[in-house]
Amino acid sequence: MFSTLYRTSLAATGTSLAVLALASLAEPSRAVPPRQPPVPIGAGESLYLRGVLSTGEPLRGERASAPGVEGAAAACVNCHRRSGLGQLEGVAPVPPITARYLYRPRTAYRPPHEDSGELPGAVPEPGARPEVLEQARGAYTDTTLARAIREGVGVDGHRLSFLMPRFRIDDADMASLIAYLNRLSQRPSPGVGDTTLAFATIITPDADPLKRRGMLDVLRHFFGQGNVFMAGKGPPPQYSHRFTPTPHRWQLNVWELTGAPESWEAQLDGRLKEEPVFAVISGLGGKTWEPIHRFCESSGVPCLFPNVDLPVVAEQDFYEIYFSQGVLLEARLIAERLRSPAGTGAGAPAGSRRLVQVYRRGDNGENAAGALRRAPAPSVPEAVDHVLEPEADPARVREAQEDVRQDDVIVLWLRPPDLGALPAQPPAAAAVFVSGVMGGLERAPLAPGWRAVARMTYPFALPDQRRVYMDFSLGWMRFNGVPVVDELTQSNTYLACMITAEAVRIMGEDLLRDHLVETLEMHVGTRLVNGYYPRLELAPGQSFASKGGFLVRFAEPQGTRLIADGEWSVP
Repeated sequence: MFSTLYRTSLAATGTSLAVLALASLAEPSRAVPPRQPPVPIGAGESLYLRGVLSTGEPLRGERASAPGVEGAAAACVNCHRRSGLGQLEGVAPVPPITARYLYRPRTAYRPPHEDSGELPGAVPEPGARPEVLEQARGAYTDTTLARAIREGVGVDGHRLSFLMPRFRIDDADMASLIAYLNRLSQRPSPGVGDTTLAFATIITPDADPLKRRGMLDVLRHFFGQGNVFMAGKGPPPQYSHRFTPTPHRWQLNVWELTGAPESWEAQLDGRLKEEPVFAVISGLGGKTWEPIHRFCESSGVPCLFPNVDLPVVAEQDFYEIYFSQGVLLEARLIAERLRSPAGTGAGAPAGSRRLVQVYRRGDNGENAAGALRRAPAPSVPEAVDHVLEPEADPARVREAQEDVRQDDVIVLWLRPPDLGALPAQPPAAAAVFVSGVMGGLERAPLAPGWRAVARMTYPFALPDQRRVYMDFSLGWMRFNGVPVVDELTQSNTYLACMITAEAVRIMGEDLLRDHLVETLEMHVGTRLVNGYYPRLELAPGQSFASKGGFLVRFAEPQGTRLIADGEWSVP
């Protein structure tokens, strides 16, 4: 179990080794007595998060045998993260540097065998590799901590790693930094009780009713008493750290929104005050998710893996993690194909062509069409949109084909009813692309004539590839009597619960919102079974765990068998 949970690649962490500041300072969990007098922490926060001194000058870190770092690259947050609880830097643990860990001695720790039932002598630190013996050390004081930061000398006089820069910080800024570390990651986080851990799931008014039913079935069984992990007894499969004295029972709050999107943030603010939660898990949206995204970011509530086809792309935000970019990723896959040396890659002639996109106004395809229109594609210099009004009869989709030329590229951002209303034969276009996410994937109701020429965007593992992986989620649903009404939504909901549960287990008693996001970033890439996705991976600052997809074609005039038109691509 542990060898799987802690197998993380350099690509997954993605953080520079340049700033392993204080990498040998952390210690087990104990309370920290208050120390007086209090020191203003504004400068310490700026130094920690941005690498800026109180004078406005950049923080500078130096090493004897390696390049130095400066400014944002020297900020402590790069390796010790927003929570101060560290991370895995490749295979090297970066320990926590909050006062709770620094100002008490660290006891040597080697975990017992997984099945021995033996209790350890000390609780392991966050991010520590359990198979590595942790060395004992004394407790830090303000004086020895300042020496470690400036000179790279640990509390017991040993030299810290050469990877840790030696920072030139004056007494005032040092006092402010230490004050910041003293308040960093104070407990408890909202939603964390002595014996409970509260989550919410959010459903927008325009969410698909069938998907809503399927998602809630999975969530309620996962959070309820009937789960395969606990044999129907006790809390749900919450994966709390095995050495935490009291495991937490998970609680689910269902927040169903009403009215116009402009009112959703106020509704969520009210629900959060009434029902404080640790994180938002899964969830279901329709045409927009942006108000929920803004609420989670402004409230500091992790929003984990919602079922949305049009997520918000804001990589500077911290608290939102999605499975993929949905239809926006599909637009990027098409743009990449149009930019390829082979043009469309579907046998189309080279030369000047138009990009003809068909979508309904107000649906997700409108945003996807805009993203594709803005993506440079020299082989398609002109863009033409055919827009169906929201209430237009599906038969009107036929009119969108009437002016298509032989050298045009057609992109259909349409739902199954509109695809089913297309004429039996496609126009004589250079190439045809269909959104798999919107159209129903391999079950898209395309006529045989369209199947012969269309390329479908497919940001998932192909059906044959994922068959074994789906045995886990589908088997869990069969065991719990959960009817499968929307396989993708329910598989993603189950996967969101499992990933979150594994992260909570790894976190142990450090149940802090920022640390939850950081733990997911570190460990999502270690999973081997990911439902519809061939691989999931996050690095610090990334919001989308699955980053690629296929272009596929139908193998036969009827049926659901697909053939990949090229390799998995990450545009």
